[in-house]
Amino acid sequence: MKVSIYFVTMSTWMKRGAYDHEYHHKQSKYVVKEYSSSTAMEERYEHKTQSRIQEVVTSKMGDKYVREEPMIRGPTFLVRLRSHTVFEKTPIKLCCTVAAFPLPSVQWYKDGSILGMSSGQFLIEAKGGIHTLEIARCSTDDTAQYTAVACNSHGQASSQASVIVKRFKVEEETCSYAWLPYTAAMLPKIQYTKINITFLEKFGPVFATEGDSVTLTATMTLSPNLANLQPDAQWYRDDTRLSDSKWVKIVTGRGITSLTIPNLFKDDEGLYTIRMVTKGGTAEHGAFVSVSDGPPPVAGAPGAPMDIKIHDANRDYVITSWKPPNTTTEGPILGYFVDKVRAVNSKGVSKACRMSEPIAALDPTEFERLHGGEASRCCFRMYASETDRTYVVLSWKAPAYSSKAPMWYYIEKSLADSGAWQRVNTQVPIRSPRYAVFDLAEGKLYQFRVVSANIYGASEPSEPTGPIQTQELKGVPSAPGQVISTRETDTSVLIQWAPPKEPNNLIGYYIDQCVKGSADWTSANHKPHKSTKFVVSGLTKGQTYVFRVQAINELGLSDESQESAPLTVKAALTAPSAPYDIALLYCDGHSVVLNWKKTHSQWRIKHQGLLCGQKTQWSHRAEGLTEGAVYQFQVYAANLAGLGPASKHSADISCEAWTMPEPGPGYDLTFSEVRDSSMLVEWKKPVYTGSGSITGYHVEYAKKGTSDWTTANETAASHRFLKVTGLEAGTSYVLRVRAVNAAGVGMASMASDPVTAQAVEGNFHSATLNEGSQFVWKKDYKEVTDFSKGIVIKTEGSHSKLIFKNADKEDFGTYSVSVTSTMGVSSSHTITTEELTKMLALSHEIRHPVIPLKSELAYKILERGRMRFWLQAEGISSNVTYKFFANNKELSGADPNKMGHDLATGIIEFILDHFTEEDEGTFTCQIADGGGKAQSSLVLIGDAFKAALAEAEYQRREYIRVKEGPHFSEFLTLHVGEDCSVSLVCKVSNLKKESAFLWYKEDTEIVPDVKPDMTSGVCKLPIKLFSLKTAGVYKATISDDRGKDMSQIDISGKVFENAINKISQLAAPQSCLFTAQHRLQLQCHMKSNLRDEHRLVPCETKLAHSDKIVIGGTPAMATMEMIEPMEKDKGLYSIVITDPAPHTTHLDLSGDVYEKAFAEFQKLNVNLPRGVEFPEPSGPAADLCSGPLPDSLTPSLQRTAEAYAEKNPEFDMYSVWGPQASGLMVENGADVIPDDQYVVSIYQGRFASLTINGVSVYRHGEQIPEARPTLTPKTMIPPKLPIEIPQPKSAQPPPSPPPPLLAPPLQKLEEE
Repeated sequence: MKVSIYFVTMSTWMKRGAYDHEYHHKQSKYVVKEYSSSTAMEERYEHKTQSRIQEVVTSKMGDKYVREEPMIRGPTFLVRLRSHTVFEKTPIKLCCTVAAFPLPSVQWYKDGSILGMSSGQFLIEAKGGIHTLEIARCSTDDTAQYTAVACNSHGQASSQASVIVKRFKVEEETCSYAWLPYTAAMLPKIQYTKINITFLEKFGPVFATEGDSVTLTATMTLSPNLANLQPDAQWYRDDTRLSDSKWVKIVTGRGITSLTIPNLFKDDEGLYTIRMVTKGGTAEHGAFVSVSDGPPPVAGAPGAPMDIKIHDANRDYVITSWKPPNTTTEGPILGYFVDKVRAVNSKGVSKACRMSEPIAALDPTEFERLHGGEASRCCFRMYASETDRTYVVLSWKAPAYSSKAPMWYYIEKSLADSGAWQRVNTQVPIRSPRYAVFDLAEGKLYQFRVVSANIYGASEPSEPTGPIQTQELKGVPSAPGQVISTRETDTSVLIQWAPPKEPNNLIGYYIDQCVKGSADWTSANHKPHKSTKFVVSGLTKGQTYVFRVQAINELGLSDESQESAPLTVKAALTAPSAPYDIALLYCDGHSVVLNWKKTHSQWRIKHQGLLCGQKTQWSHRAEGLTEGAVYQFQVYAANLAGLGPASKHSADISCEAWTMPEPGPGYDLTFSEVRDSSMLVEWKKPVYTGSGSITGYHVEYAKKGTSDWTTANETAASHRFLKVTGLEAGTSYVLRVRAVNAAGVGMASMASDPVTAQAVEGNFHSATLNEGSQFVWKKDYKEVTDFSKGIVIKTEGSHSKLIFKNADKEDFGTYSVSVTSTMGVSSSHTITTEELTKMLALSHEIRHPVIPLKSELAYKILERGRMRFWLQAEGISSNVTYKFFANNKELSGADPNKMGHDLATGIIEFILDHFTEEDEGTFTCQIADGGGKAQSSLVLIGDAFKAALAEAEYQRREYIRVKEGPHFSEFLTLHVGEDCSVSLVCKVSNLKKESAFLWYKEDTEIVPDVKPDMTSGVCKLPIKLFSLKTAGVYKATISDDRGKDMSQIDISGKVFENAINKISQLAAPQSCLFTAQHRLQLQCHMKSNLRDEHRLVPCETKLAHSDKIVIGGTPAMATMEMIEPMEKDKGLYSIVITDPAPHTTHLDLSGDVYEKAFAEFQKLNVNLPRGVEFPEPSGPAADLCSGPLPDSLTPSLQRTAEAYAEKNPEFDMYSVWGPQASGLMVENGADVIPDDQYVVSIYQGRFASLTINGVSVYRHGEQIPEARPTLTPKTMIPPKLPIEIPQPKSAQPPPSPPPPLLAPPLQKLEEE
């Protein structure tokens, strides 16, 4: 019953379909029947088996203690190795079956030496006691005697077999077995049917992502296709044989085989190979499958670990290992979660790796108890079966034990020679005599001992082990050695590298690739690669790549290797095609000289020549012939890819010596500069020249398919090239050449291949180079090979240059260039004397260039007061060099200074971190770029330096100020309102309750009527009666315990002028015309709150103050009076205001305007005593206004008497008319006292009037009585001060002081 429980339980550990009936004990009560392969029946079987197991286990739970039965035994070979004889390049597998407990370890030997596994040639597997050794592709070196040695702690056993590998061509071997050792088994020769397998469709490289599915399919044909001799399809991944499983599905049949991976993991990455194996040989094909990381659960998280393996399993522990992911683009790995293994970095957790194969956590002592035997009595013998960096696996013999009470163990450890023992498993008892002790220090010596215990007590400790040292890793591997890349195909490259000098338990390598010139590195593999060579697939044809390699161990990635040399991906080499048209060039009776043509397809590969005997050339001399014999010849072409097919047989060639006097045929006709109506043909000199030297050549041509030959040149050409003209566009021609000597015209050469007279589409620059294309330069159609005279040819990619380093008259001529491996791309140019002169002049300019500058050296003050000196060139290259100097002393670009340039903009700059008084002087920048040079200087002295230094100091203080305490976010500015009010405005920031704001003028504190608004931070200070008296330096401060800030403004000069201009724009003037006694008056009214002087000038003809013209004015009005106007005073009058540019307003005093004004003037002056005025009439004749002046015509402090004149005024204004003004009237020098007869009034604060009651009017000539007349009320306009017009100082005497106010009218009244 106990045995049956054991085997039924074991059936649950086996894979479906892998149940072995030999494990049944003959006393087994339960017999498992074999079911069909139906899936439904298998599931039913498993369900019943599991149910029965559960029932038996439940029934036996009452029997708490089970009698133990020993199972320990030494290894025994149940199935031994068998000898084999195979052909080379075929697989072979040696199998044996071993039974033992504990499970034995099996070691393989070849001719007595341990079999090396590093080469990857041998594959060893062990499954359920079955051990196999497989050689995927046998070679004759594999012929040997192979031995399998199995051993465990109870003994060892061995089995031997001979393997004979034969060559496929048996006739090459004289004796098949003569070289074998005498102990080898001698097998008879076996002749197998040769089956030829040809792949029709092959699978290519695959680039997929985790979670995708992929199917690799190959179709083939078999010859002969025999039903009973079908090949065996074997799929491999990195030389590991694959079989049908839940991870891989393989289908083969009817000339097709496929492998499907439904759910890709990075473990599936590798080289997949299909091998069709027959008895007569194999056919195989392989391609790389790349599996990149899928989208991570968290951005920046690492990729999933891979290749998880179980190294040891027990009821108490399981030892697993895995390979870390590549972290080329992610952060370093910080650790792992071990459930489904997941990697962790600073960004997050990766996806889980693929699940491992099922493993049973089995206790070996349970085998003994379940088997029913009794353990033998023996002492403890503890030893370390496995050591690592941080753990040791300990094994020991169980003590003799017959009690039914359960027994467990305790492990104790101690540092060697310390004597201090520490129990390891205090919480979890150990049931099996095997345990892994973790958390040990690397490279330390430990001792261990074990204590057994049951419910009755513990035994004495066992004897300590000897010192056991844990492994020690010095760190990650060192960087791999030199990386070499070589061409593989048109989309792949073979990478090889040297292993690291310090591997430190190397796991494998990661290969990175990058397009030349970029820094975007990507991983070529996503699973560590063990070998030191790797084929990188999926590359772009024609692109240039560089590669690097990193080694990895369990601690992480090594440093990157050095980058490989750049390699351009090109098409793979193929064997050349067959030559054709073999022709005879010469025969001397014992040898012949042959010539042939090469096909255009050969231009598409890199030719190494044609193979004739041991020589590679386009013509060949065959020697050792028999005179008079007839021969035929064949020619083969060869390159690095191999030997091409043979040409067709030549025509019969009779070996008879040539004796004719005419020359032999030319050969090797080539064409260039093919155009619509012409082409240039070149050829080589005949081998046989006849009886004399060759004097010239004739070229003949005929249309394709005809024999009507036309001579292109009637006069023989002395050189071996000729431009054939007069061709028809689009027509194909064949050409041949005849040499001429004194004896006549010689044999015609072999006709060329057809050439179409048609220009290449596009132009020379638009032609596309093919692989192997080369530029061929010629002078006068002779290839340039002499470079001793200073001629240099430089070719880079699709550009080629011929350079004259020292041009002279010998360089005149026609230069041509042609591109091989293209459809006739070629061009030529003739250099004349005039052109050479131009070239020499241009060469001098190029040799001594000057770098043009867009802008000279300038400066800009940056934050923190740093000074940036910069200039901009028209263009600079990456090889540009430059230096900065200050007062002939070179400046350093080291910290804290900075120096740099921008290739895109051509800007070169130097940033001086601290600008001080010592830096006054000249700054210079010198530039060198190739052969060009440039220099620019900046002088900072005097006021310019002081201004720059002040600004730098300000920016430095400003930077410190803003970083701390309260400060001005907007500095003081002068603001003029719409109502002509003037105020100072600023804004402060970073305030607190204790912050104090103060106003100052000339360092005297000002207390404003309204306190500053500290909430919004906006502070205003109104300036009343704005004038020069209010000008000065104003200052505002803000301070608290954190610091103090200040803002200052000087209201003078330009600031004051701008304010006055603004006020003047808001005060628009008007000009009007008034009539009065004895005069006409022109007035210009202005609105202003200024307290200062101004001056006006009327023009077109400049007028001056005189008895006829009286010019005056106030701050609100300018006037001009014409005394006793006459007809000649008619015209256009202008008032000019200089600010400082002149501004003008006009009044047209002519026509109807003048007539009405003059008529009104005459009425006022009829029999009126002088000094008495009528009220001013209303209407157009009395008040003619020209309207407001333009906005630009405004008064200001800088107005002068003339457009060119001076600042100082010629008179002062003594009063200002306003709301609070008072008036004073004077008659004959005496004050007029207001009473009933005299009434004085002030209107609008600007006009004063005197009303005289009882005024009589008398005509001219009548006597005026002495009685005082009654006056009619009249509004009187206050008289204006006379204005003196300044003249040049050299011609004008000093001006007289102005008369008193109201003086001119009163003086005239007194005289009358």
